[in-house]
Amino acid sequence: MHKLASSTPDWTALREDFPILRERAHGHPLIYFDSAATSQKPRAVLDVLRNFYEHENANVHRGLHTLSSRATEAYEKARRRVAEYIGAASAEEIIFTRGTTESINLMAQAWGGRFIREGDVILLTVMEHHSNLVPWQLLAERTGARLRFVPVRDDGTLELEQLPTLLTSEVKLFAFTHVSNSLGTINPVAELCEQARAVGALTLVDAAQSIGHLPLDVRELGCDFLAFSGHKMCGPTGIGVLYGRTEILNSMPPWHGGGEMIVSVALDKSTFKKAPHRFEAGTPNIAGAIGLAAAIDYIERIGRAAIFEHDSELARYATERLTELPGTRVFGPKEERGALVGFVMDSAHPHDLTTFADQYGLAMRGGHHCNQPLMRRFGVSGTTRASFYFYNTMEEIDRMLEILHAAVRFFS
Repeated sequence: MHKLASSTPDWTALREDFPILRERAHGHPLIYFDSAATSQKPRAVLDVLRNFYEHENANVHRGLHTLSSRATEAYEKARRRVAEYIGAASAEEIIFTRGTTESINLMAQAWGGRFIREGDVILLTVMEHHSNLVPWQLLAERTGARLRFVPVRDDGTLELEQLPTLLTSEVKLFAFTHVSNSLGTINPVAELCEQARAVGALTLVDAAQSIGHLPLDVRELGCDFLAFSGHKMCGPTGIGVLYGRTEILNSMPPWHGGGEMIVSVALDKSTFKKAPHRFEAGTPNIAGAIGLAAAIDYIERIGRAAIFEHDSELARYATERLTELPGTRVFGPKEERGALVGFVMDSAHPHDLTTFADQYGLAMRGGHHCNQPLMRRFGVSGTTRASFYFYNTMEEIDRMLEILHAAVRFFS
């Protein structure tokens, strides 16, 4: 059993868990507003990684010695912890990958290669990250399948009234993001999954921007697949997850071939393990999986509902404050949104603005955010994005506005 949050977190005290927040940039205290790209790591995760390499480091599943047994138990315990965290029916539904991008590519290659045929339709949305767009483009090119897209309204929400004409019996897969990494839009996942089931389509949810920020249960959502990265939720880089329902995973062929994923190998033929191991060829990121489990424990001690409320408050406050800046356009929903805000300023290109802000210790991200079709939809080449997590404060947003006002004066 894992201890869950039972009271309001002390957000200021939690900042002390992140050594990097004491860094300075160009002589100024660091303000880290780039958690949508990668989150910072608490000492609890850093300590677990160090402990593994100092006391348990060995390869998993292949050895009978003590260290290998310790490493295997820790690795498989991490799989069970992830399953518990997302409400999966069993640990066998959890495949460890390098991140969201590899998870989606695995599905596109293994599931798509077997089940998608010429004339089939894959439904996406215009707000998809390139990681949930390019793999399906490549699959469509190989198979002759077609892509359809749910449009995005001016307010950053999906034109769901278009679904009856888009989500038809020809659609074999509906793949969409939970929270937009550029707009902050929170999509109604359970509703979309229900509508997909009604026409016999499977669903894939890109949860990269939601997994560490809000409560999430795959069985309540009703999705068939879900992908996310550990590094956006206080975990290490290079570790991610593809969740899939057991019966679907066991119907899919392997993606990579090699050691560990086999039952037996002859010179002319091999037989393969059931999921998840058939999809984890070679030595996995053992420390990454263990670090991800530590990150989950850390997040659960705070409480995802509390994190969501805190992050939403920051995003709302930042959105309101940005309206004070002359010549500034803010993107995304005005009401509930994820933990980020994207904007453009008449006075400066996003790259110039983020470079200017960095001189004052403010870390933001400027560019198309791997959302080029979405940027074209809104008539911009890119935006400046400030993204938040539970270790950020209102005072940091106030300081961001001071820096942005200085940028307006400088560039004007």
